[in-house]
Amino acid sequence: MAEFTTLDHENLSSVVYGALCDALMQGRFQPGDRLKIRDLAEQFGTSVTPIRDAILRLANDEAITFRSPRDIRIAGLSESRYREIRAIRIRLEGLAAETAAQVATSADIQALERILRENEQAIAAGDRLKGTQLNQAFHFLLPQIAGLAVLTSILRRLWLQMGPHISDVYIAGGRAMIDHHYPVVEALKRHDPAAASMAVADDILIGGKPILDRIEAAGVPGPVHPRR
Repeated sequence: MAEFTTLDHENLSSVVYGALCDALMQGRFQPGDRLKIRDLAEQFGTSVTPIRDAILRLANDEAITFRSPRDIRIAGLSESRYREIRAIRIRLEGLAAETAAQVATSADIQALERILRENEQAIAAGDRLKGTQLNQAFHFLLPQIAGLAVLTSILRRLWLQMGPHISDVYIAGGRAMIDHHYPVVEALKRHDPAAASMAVADDILIGGKPILDRIEAAGVPGPVHPRR
């Protein structure tokens, strides 16, 4: 169960929502984990109201499944939904990589390489939480380098759903979870937008195969559409 720091802020609902979003994107939860409103309120040092408000927002984001106040869980993904998110990520994160390759500075490259070094250490140590946090940091640094703030906001919504699933397989996925980050960095060094976009696509497709395998094995049903 993820742990949170006690908060003192006027707009507690927004702060709690932001903290839970970060936890989801960084893989601090895994699919099926149960969220307990009172436990979260105790961890944050708040009443249950801002927690409930944040939970409802996350349900609207489709990041959690709210069956009842006593049954709130991190959402699973059907295969069809995962494939749809994957296709969108390839386009959007590819755009981020293309743009970053055109403007990346030596300091930007060093920041990406530092994340890779730390991620190698996390994988070697079997540190799932640290590894997934660094993975998210790597992917989100690309639109930051590119200066694409709107794109970052869009990606956050997708990563609310993806973070727990990346976390779920991060250690079992082994080298597949990091190997394709290196060609991304090399493409940015060469200022090669096409190669950067292709490397990100490889990372999402090939690096994401353990995620797809796990989702297929879980067999989460997709949405049922009414007949017309």
